[in-house]
Amino acid sequence: MTAITTERIAACGVVGAGGAGFPTSVKLGGKAEVAILNAAECEPLLHKDKELLRAYGADVLAGLATAMRLTGATRGIVGIKGKYTDVIEQLTPQLPAGIEIKTLGDSYPTGDEFILVYDCIGRIIPPGGLPRDVGAVVVNVETAMNVARGEPVTKKFLTVAGAVAEPVTIGVPVGVTFAECLALTGGATTDRPVALVGGAMMGKLARSLDDTVTKTTGGLIILDESHPLIRRYRNDWPVIRRIGAAACDQCSFCTELCPRYLLGHPIEPHKAMRSLGFSLAGEANVIGTLYCCECNLCTMYSCPEDLDPKNVCSQNKQRLMKDRPKVKFETNPNRANLHLDNRRAPIKRLIAKLGLAGFRNVGPLIAETVAPRRVVLPTKQHVGAPAEPVVKVGDHVNVGDVVARPAEGALGAVIHASIAGRVRAVDGSIVIEA
Repeated sequence: MTAITTERIAACGVVGAGGAGFPTSVKLGGKAEVAILNAAECEPLLHKDKELLRAYGADVLAGLATAMRLTGATRGIVGIKGKYTDVIEQLTPQLPAGIEIKTLGDSYPTGDEFILVYDCIGRIIPPGGLPRDVGAVVVNVETAMNVARGEPVTKKFLTVAGAVAEPVTIGVPVGVTFAECLALTGGATTDRPVALVGGAMMGKLARSLDDTVTKTTGGLIILDESHPLIRRYRNDWPVIRRIGAAACDQCSFCTELCPRYLLGHPIEPHKAMRSLGFSLAGEANVIGTLYCCECNLCTMYSCPEDLDPKNVCSQNKQRLMKDRPKVKFETNPNRANLHLDNRRAPIKRLIAKLGLAGFRNVGPLIAETVAPRRVVLPTKQHVGAPAEPVVKVGDHVNVGDVVARPAEGALGAVIHASIAGRVRAVDGSIVIEA
């Protein structure tokens, strides 16, 4: 079998399957000492990574080994929650040479790259840095599986949970609707279902169930539109700003429990909240805000007043990004040594705080999938520039055919047809009908 190359990974359109969708060929084009498999999956109610390890563990480990080979890493680590004893027992005999398992606690955000790297190798990524700055490269479970398979990415795995008849993990063609995914659970248990895409903590509110699955869709949390989480996601900036300026009492819980602050970074959300009361609302006068990872823990868990420090931080961050200050910060490693472990947010407690304790916290992988008559493939499903269509209306395509690719020299990813059929539209998205 021919060894997988970065060129092959690029040709297959492999991107980070659970985050912003950074092109994997670019990530694995650099050098690293340690390759880490991110199997922490700390978003409440999501189980996709664990289920893929159960079903396709050999492929995932082969993908991690490929990442090691391409980056020159001499050590590989599978970072997985220690509570998944059955998965760990299954993987252990399959571990290739140089790869070990690191058991992690059941807290949020264990799956954040910065926290994961610290937990696995004890190194703190500098503010504004990347894992490679401390000799690491991080890939998630589905990405590693896609790397190993060396085939065009036309299928996406995701967990569908919450207000559904049976929470499940499914594999479906990229471009199917959320409604089609929901049908595989047996349907919603509410008459007014709304979807949070990607998770309860760092997800986004779907416009409708007609929105479509992309290469980065890691999960759907289905809730009734009256659920407190949905109401919170629907708050707009003027409301967040006005209430924050009036009600924040500067208790600093948002800062004291902030994962990046606990790693010694200069982010202090309570100071971002303080900025609402001075000068222009949300003025970017707190430079450390630039390093907020937007994990949402401050808003969803820490704040006793149910305010929204995360969105205040992200607003300030946007302003700072326009005129990035040339300030170099040093980390305070003593903070992590002293406080990180005893200030972690337990998943069980977080689920209760989010109002999700009434839902089943499972997501078994099922074989049933969707056979769509139509898929919608956005040309931007990844970090970088949108891919440029290479098909036109009326063209016939087969599964795996290239329908869009990055412009020469641009950061992006190839997009492939996920069903066989005819191209019906090419305008920001490529629509294919079977």
